[in-house]
Amino acid sequence: MSDTTSRVATTEAAGPAAKPPLWTPSRERLRASNLVHFAAWLAGSGHDPEDGAAAPSASVAEPSRRAAEPPHDPQRGYDALWRWSIEQQEAFWSALWDWCGIVGDKGGRVLVPGDDMPGARYFPDARLNFAENLLRRRTDDPAIIAWAEDGRRRVVSWRELHDLTSRLAQAMRDAGVRPGDRVAALLPNVPEAVVVLLAATSIGAVLSTASPDFGVRGVIDRFGQVGPRLLFVTDGYSYRGKRFETLARVPGILEGLPTVERTVVVPNLGEAATDARGPDRTVPFDTFIRPFAASEIEFTRLPFDHPLYILFSSGTTGVPKCIVHRAGGVLLQHIKEHQLHCDIRAGDRVFYFTTLGWMMWNWLVSALASEATILLWDGSPVHPDNEALFDFADATGMTLMGTSPGFLEALRKSGFTPRESHDLSSLRTLLSTGSPLAEAGFEYVYEHVKRDVHLVSISGGTDLCACFVGAIPGRSVRPGEIQGPVLGMATDVFAPDGTPLDAGKGELVCTRPFPSLPLGFLNDDDGSRYHGTYFGRFPGVWHHGDYAEKTDSGGYIIHGRSDATLNVHGVRIGTAEVYRPVEAMDEVAEALAIAQRHGEGTRMVLFVRLVPGAVLDAALRRCIRAALRTQASPRHVPARIVEVEDIPRTRSGKIVELAVREVVHGEAVKNVEALANPEALEHFRGRVELEG
Repeated sequence: MSDTTSRVATTEAAGPAAKPPLWTPSRERLRASNLVHFAAWLAGSGHDPEDGAAAPSASVAEPSRRAAEPPHDPQRGYDALWRWSIEQQEAFWSALWDWCGIVGDKGGRVLVPGDDMPGARYFPDARLNFAENLLRRRTDDPAIIAWAEDGRRRVVSWRELHDLTSRLAQAMRDAGVRPGDRVAALLPNVPEAVVVLLAATSIGAVLSTASPDFGVRGVIDRFGQVGPRLLFVTDGYSYRGKRFETLARVPGILEGLPTVERTVVVPNLGEAATDARGPDRTVPFDTFIRPFAASEIEFTRLPFDHPLYILFSSGTTGVPKCIVHRAGGVLLQHIKEHQLHCDIRAGDRVFYFTTLGWMMWNWLVSALASEATILLWDGSPVHPDNEALFDFADATGMTLMGTSPGFLEALRKSGFTPRESHDLSSLRTLLSTGSPLAEAGFEYVYEHVKRDVHLVSISGGTDLCACFVGAIPGRSVRPGEIQGPVLGMATDVFAPDGTPLDAGKGELVCTRPFPSLPLGFLNDDDGSRYHGTYFGRFPGVWHHGDYAEKTDSGGYIIHGRSDATLNVHGVRIGTAEVYRPVEAMDEVAEALAIAQRHGEGTRMVLFVRLVPGAVLDAALRRCIRAALRTQASPRHVPARIVEVEDIPRTRSGKIVELAVREVVHGEAVKNVEALANPEALEHFRGRVELEG
């Protein structure tokens, strides 16, 4: 391994001064956490993270989850554990396999180092099946609780989930699906989507998913590269009280997917929907599985690196990249993040607001491996009103809620106070991702949602189907900060020349391999696109593309995507640095900033969408500039402030600065199909305010 990749960062940074905590876990909560139990189990198994020593890992069939005393200094204890997980990777990942009770044959070797990243191989002798690890239970307790915005509610028990998976897997095998074949699903967030995932992966088929709001071109851009043999579609979906029938799109989709041999229709709209038989070459879901009775599932155990998912980049700069993920790596990463970082336990009720077009859906479904009940929501998170998800939380006993900064900011601006209208006593953890959570969002949660909750901003990506930085149960929550690097991930911040930064803003990187490194991209036979995307900037180091810095408390702040970073008069400014003070203002619903070419250089342009009733007059412009000058710096003050009716975003809710920059400069946007609201781009075209 190169000198660069052998570096291990310290979480004790010298960045921005730590702000007073908004929340600190009680000693009782810390003592009960999985992370403390894991540390105690490590000590009993011969591992000593304090000095980095590690004895050979003992295989444990029934990992002990006994109580343990929390460390005297939780932060120092976690720092030592994190460093050990990086320096002793073989011991850490082997111990994690044992403690989590991974179902499968572990094999003799844990880590075979490569010459450089991404050459390392984890568990090269192992055999496992992803679905087998998610279907550990077979009881009448709920495995899935699913609500739709139109009032439909379903509960699927572990036994029912097993039996549905068994029947669908048999139907898939009968249709010719074999290990390595591709299966695609264009479905809403309903239980059948989970069954498709489990059935496909029980065989060893490779799954790709998308949400049904994609148009024909968007579906073909994704699934056309994948070449699925079997396609699952829905008859329609509801959003914000409107019904959208989708079967009319299927013939056009199938025309662009010549590899599809069978198309299975999952009814979702009920009796009023278009005939669920759909166009030619389709079969209803119930008809497809009807010939097969539930029986023991034939789980095909395959190598650790067998392909599991093909996920897609956002595609806003061209046809989406098809990222191939390995089964064992995704399983280990998700179980680690769920159990050690999010403190998920058997019987918990876990929710993330997501569609099948975002990796957080895959992340959510993996919570079944921790024997937690997963909660599915189909529709708008604010339909019929702001109370929708909080009604869902109270009714289901939700223990973990996952959402986005945009959702929390919209609630804040609306003046909604969930803690006054809802019980939320079961809610222990609230996660936010998709973009950086501003300080105002943190403060809103503790003032208006729940005071005793572990609020965490997490960050990773579809690229690794996991997190680099996220939740640490023993640490305090500070406004605007992500708590720290997750175990097993050698996260760091680099200067442009590749020098590690303990202070200051730079590029988020990972300096050592990890199990969920993608196998590669489809249609990239020599690996050049894959290597160029992640390792071209710093050879042997994963360059993630986030602009970040460390904090004095050991946390991280993400300042936005590197490719959206503003270069104004030679100074790099992260877009999140601009959005935080502006979106904290009551008049501003959301903001978007770009660097516009101007003269011999660039200037910053700030677009704002205002709340109803607000007016972008001279007084508000002065307030915006004053907020940026005092809360950020004079360099953060835009040259122009322009009001727009809407701001374009991807289907996973991320705003797209690059697409707006292209429109402002009169350039073609390469892939409008990747956008949830492409019509919003017209608000930025030919603006007279940007002339001169």
